[in-house]
Amino acid sequence: MTSHNESRTQDARRATPRRIRQIGFSQRVRLEWLEQTANLVLSGNDRIAVNDALQELLQDKVSIGGQAVRGNREKIITILLKVWLTAPAELKSLRVSGLELLKRVPRLDHLPVHWGMVMAVYPFWADVASQVGRLLRLQGSAAAAHVQRRIREQHGERETVSRAARRVLRSFLDWGVLKKTDAKGIYSAAPPVTVDSPALIAWLVEASLHSRTNGSAPLRDLLDSPSLFPFRLAHISAERLASLSPRMELLRHGLDDDLVMLHCQTADDIRS
Repeated sequence: MTSHNESRTQDARRATPRRIRQIGFSQRVRLEWLEQTANLVLSGNDRIAVNDALQELLQDKVSIGGQAVRGNREKIITILLKVWLTAPAELKSLRVSGLELLKRVPRLDHLPVHWGMVMAVYPFWADVASQVGRLLRLQGSAAAAHVQRRIREQHGERETVSRAARRVLRSFLDWGVLKKTDAKGIYSAAPPVTVDSPALIAWLVEASLHSRTNGSAPLRDLLDSPSLFPFRLAHISAERLASLSPRMELLRHGLDDDLVMLHCQTADDIRS
């Protein structure tokens, strides 16, 4: 007989969002562009105003002089808007909470907020980060060729996959979470950013769950996830975690085996 919790987990698997299966993140995106986008949204600008401001911001940085309808600049702007303005409906609450965090936390803590929101909207980013994080743990460095091979095994032998993985890796370098080494195509990790705010840790865990196929994982795996390799998360109890977000719930399997899952949302929850 299937338990209530098992049934809900199976329902969540059947309802896997399309974004989990899509690549989407196909451009090199700088951290300061996401920061500017979030600031524009926080200032109350609508989509047209944010788009116009981003066009002006990027006009001398990307696709200079280009007139293509869907050039690289437009693709980057689509990514920026989707992260902080037009995120999928199931991420609305996460996005709103993320914007609130950006208003409250020190500037140094903005990096994990942008990282988490990109990871939730574009799980491909989390997939590349996971492969990088695993290699860094095993070897102390990550070779682009090894990351590429693992990502192609996961997403298919397509040029679009390889190109997107290259641009995500380039973004990691731009964001300062990876560093070049003397060997071409070999990267090392920058010193990790310590995250000790319980509210930020809870939000990052929720973002990580949104990047996973079934929206659930053991707490210890979430806090030590290779997809969060740029950060060192302070310990937080499962009960404290759940108390900080009504959108997560716990399933206790044993004395020290807490499964964290996304609270099942109804259509009314998403629309509200």
